[in-house]
Amino acid sequence: MDNNLNERKLKILQAIIRDYVTTAEPIGSRTLSKKYDLGVSPATIRNEMSDLEDMGFLTHPHTSAGRMPSEKAYRLYVNEMMKTRELSQEEKDTIARKLYDSAQELDRTIEHAASILSEITNLTSFAMTPQQESDTIRFIELLPVDEHTVVLMIVSDTGKVSNTALKLNVPYTSESLKILSKSMTFDFKGKTFSEALTSDIISNFETDIEAMGALSKNIMPNFMKTLEKMLNVNLYMDGLTNIFNIPEYNDLDRAKMFMEMIGKKDEFTKKLISRDDGLMITIGTENMDDNLKDCSLVTATYHVDGKLVGKLGVVGPTRMKYSEITSVIEYLTDNISNAFELTGGEDDDKDG
Repeated sequence: MDNNLNERKLKILQAIIRDYVTTAEPIGSRTLSKKYDLGVSPATIRNEMSDLEDMGFLTHPHTSAGRMPSEKAYRLYVNEMMKTRELSQEEKDTIARKLYDSAQELDRTIEHAASILSEITNLTSFAMTPQQESDTIRFIELLPVDEHTVVLMIVSDTGKVSNTALKLNVPYTSESLKILSKSMTFDFKGKTFSEALTSDIISNFETDIEAMGALSKNIMPNFMKTLEKMLNVNLYMDGLTNIFNIPEYNDLDRAKMFMEMIGKKDEFTKKLISRDDGLMITIGTENMDDNLKDCSLVTATYHVDGKLVGKLGVVGPTRMKYSEITSVIEYLTDNISNAFELTGGEDDDKDG
């Protein structure tokens, strides 16, 4: 935590975040003093807000005298201040009932999970599930064609074969291709396409030989693209029109940009595949994507039979109820796992 943030500053910042997430309106010191019992005068609050702005935790919209949280403030909130919100029994019952009712079919259960998540959070939700049979990599081979072309062959354990011609802008030898083929097979044999895509491919490809490093970096993007094509992923989305009820998207250009970004399912799926496992929250520019620079993305992984299966999450403005959203997502992912561990389903506790 920032060493200059004393208890008073933290209290004021937390109040501003709470207020802005609820109202979507920048807030001034006088209003803050009236609405929240902060135990200090409006003048003191004004000075502290000025300090918080200088420290990068607040921003000052040019049309308003009030302040609003910055990305940095939301990151501090998520890392240091956020408390998990306990779901109500009614919410738990609704989630459990919908999931367990469809627990015989994974795809239907995942669709329901996305629908429930959208319904509770009032945001655009998504759920990703890979193909039912988890294809794993058997071997990888690079075959010379001509001076600037090689064929990348990927063979899976189920016999699926992909041959892709790659144009190279660095020189190679048959020997260097053999070494790289062996190295790639060693690194990725037995991994699912999804696992291979989420591993640190660049560091896996590095070798002690400088020239080999250049060759592998040349091949790496094509290797990833080929794996993505071989990976059969279903992406379910729900609540796409929820953004029209969010003040941030009253600006039609911004709403249009959001819809276009969500509409590019292949690109969005690729982004989800590359995210780390577990609960992950990326805020604004942390998403490393111009289309998501004003958005937050919250994802969590779910398991079936102890195996990593897919991801579930929401995308929306940086002003979102992180505590509530993470609670709902974690409860959903836990219950997806539980639903598929049932043997008969009738005698099990439906609360999850």
